[in-house]
Amino acid sequence: MTKSYGTILDGESRPEERGAGTGSSNSLVESAAAEPLHLGRVRWIGFKTIVTREYQRIIRIWTQTILPSAVTQALYFAIFGSLLGSRIGAMGGFGYMAYMAPGLIMMAVNINSYSNVVSSFYGAKFGKHVEELLVSPLPSWLIVSGYVTGGLVRGALVGLAVTGVSLLFTHLQVQHPLIIASAALLTSIIFALCGFLNALFAKNFDQVNIIPTFVLTPLYYFGGVFYSVSLLPHWAQAISYFNPILYMVNAFRYGFLSVSDVSVIGAFAIMVGAAAVLFITSIVVMEKGAGIRE
Repeated sequence: MTKSYGTILDGESRPEERGAGTGSSNSLVESAAAEPLHLGRVRWIGFKTIVTREYQRIIRIWTQTILPSAVTQALYFAIFGSLLGSRIGAMGGFGYMAYMAPGLIMMAVNINSYSNVVSSFYGAKFGKHVEELLVSPLPSWLIVSGYVTGGLVRGALVGLAVTGVSLLFTHLQVQHPLIIASAALLTSIIFALCGFLNALFAKNFDQVNIIPTFVLTPLYYFGGVFYSVSLLPHWAQAISYFNPILYMVNAFRYGFLSVSDVSVIGAFAIMVGAAAVLFITSIVVMEKGAGIRE
């Protein structure tokens, strides 16, 4: 008994115990070797985590992310549609509210896609937890894709809410559902990528709000949301054709009403090209660490 007690105090173990420990260690090593780490699965988990976190944030503060757009669009319909629409008359061969509705839906979808990404990614920069993404095995293109998908989710939810509001005021005809879905997807991607680039270069919260206030809002008001550019003087029409929002709104409106002020094929070519350029630019800037590692 004394020898056994002393052996235990000295930290020694019996031969059979040492053998068992060795076997256990070997089994762990063999198990680790038999189950190699799949990088693709790790990346998928990381991407899903980003998107899930964005979705939960959107739903958690839905009174800030979804409700304001629905209320704003209701006011647009009540003022511009009900009060002024009867005096304006038909637009493009359709009632004014029916003509205006696709543009308002598109505007809400895009602005919210932009706002979600710029606020979320800049918040990650401000809170310093973007560094966790930078040291993770996620490539830059997957991080960008995760945040863009979050913007698409918010844009889709807001789009559904605004469409529901629109149906309270007017009847929406659906002529080309594939064009509607494609235009909404492409424009939402474009604005989400713009929001990502803005968040990368923004150094304070004021710079986050500059682009939506002084760039996007004027472009939308002069982008054919509330009127057809054919009503403008020739010089104003020429200027309007340099506004990319005009092509997005008209492509989306064509899916509902089959009317457009521009070539639909040309509009989709512009949108696809813009999305590709912005995506590549976002990846390159992310790889260089601009606005992050400074």
